[in-house]
Amino acid sequence: MEEEAGVLKEGFLVKRGHVVRNWKVRWFVLLQDKLLYYKIEGGKKEPSPKGRILLDGCTITCPCLEYENRPLLIKLKTKTNTDYFLECCSREERDSWALDITGAIHAGHPVQVQELHRMKNSFKLLENISLHNIVERMYDSSTGIKLTRNLDQGNRYKETFTGSALVDWLISNSFAVSRFEAVTLASMLMDENFLRPVGVRSTEAMRSSDPSEKFLDDSTALYMFAESSKKNTSSKEEVHFNISELSGTIVKQGFLMKQGHKRKNWKVRKFVLRADPAFLHYYDPTKEDNKPVGGFSLRGCLVSALEDNGVPAGVKGNVQGNLFKIITKNDIDYYIQASSKAERVQWIEAIKPLT
Repeated sequence: MEEEAGVLKEGFLVKRGHVVRNWKVRWFVLLQDKLLYYKIEGGKKEPSPKGRILLDGCTITCPCLEYENRPLLIKLKTKTNTDYFLECCSREERDSWALDITGAIHAGHPVQVQELHRMKNSFKLLENISLHNIVERMYDSSTGIKLTRNLDQGNRYKETFTGSALVDWLISNSFAVSRFEAVTLASMLMDENFLRPVGVRSTEAMRSSDPSEKFLDDSTALYMFAESSKKNTSSKEEVHFNISELSGTIVKQGFLMKQGHKRKNWKVRKFVLRADPAFLHYYDPTKEDNKPVGGFSLRGCLVSALEDNGVPAGVKGNVQGNLFKIITKNDIDYYIQASSKAERVQWIEAIKPLT
């Protein structure tokens, strides 16, 4: 077994194919010298890896903004110039994978690893860069930051971007070398009235007395160009959004396996747990559109862990355990599989207070 050398990290990632450029969910296992990936069939990881990425001589790009509809990418280029694009379920998960992969790549070079950790919490604005220059680059129609419609507390805003999107853009365009540095730079742009907060989360953070907490590196905190408010009669466009459950605060998100209701097959889905209102939505991570393929209200639901000894009634396939079940108030059963007992406990503890 290739995994005998010691597993550093494992979990679901979405990988772009080499021949057919489609996106597939794979189970990845990080070792000291390679990254293995496996197919999942019937709720179980296949015994042999479908492929491997040798890390010796690899270069890593994170954030990778080559696919504008997939902002959570990591790009690996091997020493034979093969590109691998891997998508994570959240910014935190992406950065965690990137740091661990980078550590494995430089495992034989402890000085480089120490430098990477030091850079995470250092800041020095490059002398030849002005804030005006950064804003001009942000406005660029081809290479600037992507402006989108976003939701906040049931309201839809035009021409905005998230805090984490701006941090990714600053790093990708070499204005910053770490997320700490990019947040500091973004705070300076707000202090100089180039940017302004939009919506509840970012506006409340702006009132913080701590300068390091005024700008949020968060995918739910919204911002816009200050000039945008001057060009419109209203500083924000508020349109009631009829799918109100999508405007709740994100409590937890991650990749889980779900059993289908009709064919009873198992598929990896990205689950997003929201509060106020309490809903659990799931998305197809292989698709580029960020629309849920299903979801339900958690009010009146029952959630419980299923025994790992044997396959419980109602469950099909050769599943590997770590199952839990949600019964909605309309008596619809959802069978969901976590990747570990600890992850199952975390999801159940996050869901229960919202039922």
